[in-house]
Amino acid sequence: MAEILPNFSTSVKLNYVKLGYQYLVNHILSFLLIPIVLRLLLEVLRLGPEEILLLWNSLNFDLIQVLCSSFLFIIIATVYFMSMPKSIYLVEFSCYKPPVACRVPFSTFMEHSRLIHKGNKKSVDFQMRILERSGLGEETCVPPAMHYIPPMPTTGAARAEAETTTFSAIDSLMEKTGINPKDIDILIVNCSLFSPTPSLSAMVVNKYKLRSNIKSFNLSGMGCSAGLISIDLARDLLQVHHNSYALVVSAEILTSPNYYKGSERAMLLPNCLFRMGGAAILLSNKWRDSARAKYKLVHVVRTHKGADDKAYRCVYEEEDKEGKVGINLSKDLMVIAGEALKSNITSIGPLVLPASEKLLFLFTLIGRKMFNSKWKPYIPDFKQAFEHFCIHAGGRAVIDELQKNLQLSADHVEASRMTLHRFGNTSSSSLWYEMSYIEAKGRMKKGDRVWQIAFGSGFKCNSAVWKCNRSIKTPTDGPWQDCIDRYPVHIPEIVKL
Repeated sequence: MAEILPNFSTSVKLNYVKLGYQYLVNHILSFLLIPIVLRLLLEVLRLGPEEILLLWNSLNFDLIQVLCSSFLFIIIATVYFMSMPKSIYLVEFSCYKPPVACRVPFSTFMEHSRLIHKGNKKSVDFQMRILERSGLGEETCVPPAMHYIPPMPTTGAARAEAETTTFSAIDSLMEKTGINPKDIDILIVNCSLFSPTPSLSAMVVNKYKLRSNIKSFNLSGMGCSAGLISIDLARDLLQVHHNSYALVVSAEILTSPNYYKGSERAMLLPNCLFRMGGAAILLSNKWRDSARAKYKLVHVVRTHKGADDKAYRCVYEEEDKEGKVGINLSKDLMVIAGEALKSNITSIGPLVLPASEKLLFLFTLIGRKMFNSKWKPYIPDFKQAFEHFCIHAGGRAVIDELQKNLQLSADHVEASRMTLHRFGNTSSSSLWYEMSYIEAKGRMKKGDRVWQIAFGSGFKCNSAVWKCNRSIKTPTDGPWQDCIDRYPVHIPEIVKL
């Protein structure tokens, strides 16, 4: 009988070869420098004390030359260090935990759907199919106004939700950090759908009586990736304003007057997936915060595909045939998200990937260009660059697609799936619930690198890279406080309702 050949592509030996290659390439400078240093050390040991002294005297150093060289070195070092970008630290963050009274289990959601869409069985069945495959759990929450039949998304109710969500997160943040509201120099609030006058940032200034010279910004209409846009804006401002604190607040207010009340399928999707949530983040460029800060911001990479008409309209606020306003999610959304992700990782790859992955990618690219265009393109192994992944919990399909494209394991996307299950799609704040999950599991260690990836209308794909500044103790509070021991849970493909 013919001997069965082993599967070399998955063999242990091949894995060891790959690990050896990665270690060799990533430490190539060390391997080159070690023999040079050893050679110099041997030469010094071979020379006697008299020969070393004779060699030193033969250099004929002049005092003026030494002083001028030292002065020049000090000037160059000063210019270099002053021109370097300031380090941006994430001191602390806090997530809003909705009360149990706002919980909306599947049975409640479907009962409301049947009563609201009475006589429209197709809309009810459609929402049920979405909910069954959504990856959401039974403990997600919607604001009080959404519990009415029919829902009552008034401006007053929206303001009440905004106050509850943002103030709770900020109060928790200030309690953790002990910061005085008067110490905040920069305020950035992002909320996509609800943009009242005065703005939400003005609402925060009024509540906490912030300084009159505070630099405040209110971002709206930028979708689920607005949280990372806010971080990028805060980073740029902190590069200019020395010794400052920046408060970033990310939330999505569901009680928006634009809450969809019609029966258009593409516009019913957000009603099924979005849930209430919010987060507050404190950033600093103060040197004294480097010891207590949780994370250091390493990179922010933003990709905007709005020049393409399909990408621009794939998440679009409009009226349906009956004049009811809502958000239309295009069937091409996942394809467009994939293209945006491809552009984003092309930009972030050279910044974060080790030399071994860069070389493999380069060799594959050259091979495709010069020898065979049908060669399969090499997908870099981002697991070599990051220990943790926070993928925007926009829906099961989003997480599935990124897991497949980035070749991630179930463990790498656990935080994203569990956040979607417990809290639903909380828009721009979902990334912070995922970071909180990793911390609550006690997995965040000093030196760990975190990749946050988010998608937003426009169409945008944004990334932020953080490095853990210190080993983080398992928190005793936070949104996961009363349920972290139950997670991770098994999430079936379909939950029959």
